[in-house]
Amino acid sequence: MRKFIAWGFILALAAALVPRVNLLGLALVPSAGAVEPGEMLADPALEARAEAIGEKLRCLVCQNETIEDSGADLAHDLSVLLRQRLSAGDTDQQAIQFIVDRYGDFVLLKPPVEPATYLLWGTPFLALALGGLGIFLYLRRRSLAPVPPLSEAEKKRLAEILKEGEG
Repeated sequence: MRKFIAWGFILALAAALVPRVNLLGLALVPSAGAVEPGEMLADPALEARAEAIGEKLRCLVCQNETIEDSGADLAHDLSVLLRQRLSAGDTDQQAIQFIVDRYGDFVLLKPPVEPATYLLWGTPFLALALGGLGIFLYLRRRSLAPVPPLSEAEKKRLAEILKEGEG
């Protein structure tokens, strides 16, 4: 039993310290953006377009960050490629399509709803429906189970309790 208490204390202490350690680590490491200052576009309007598009594209390494927020090398390469495409005169949609053609719909933070992604979009609803059905069947089965009758000893005890409650 003491082992469990000791391990519980160690885990609680670690959970309390980890966020502080992470915050300290983040304070000491400079922010790693996807594009170096020298690689930014000279035209502020074009750079703003590149950043806006970059916010719609997923880092394939981090998977939960945009290519603009990620410090991964692949995200950097994608950001540079995006800026090259915009500098070459591509529209926003053409630049996005170029990257999607190379890396697939997964590179989009919000993939389109189409036959290839129906399973991706439908799985949460399917899981919710199956969970609800399971709960319904469990409760239905539980309520249909017959309640066994009271034994003679239980009937006597119940009568005693009821008498005490009245008097």
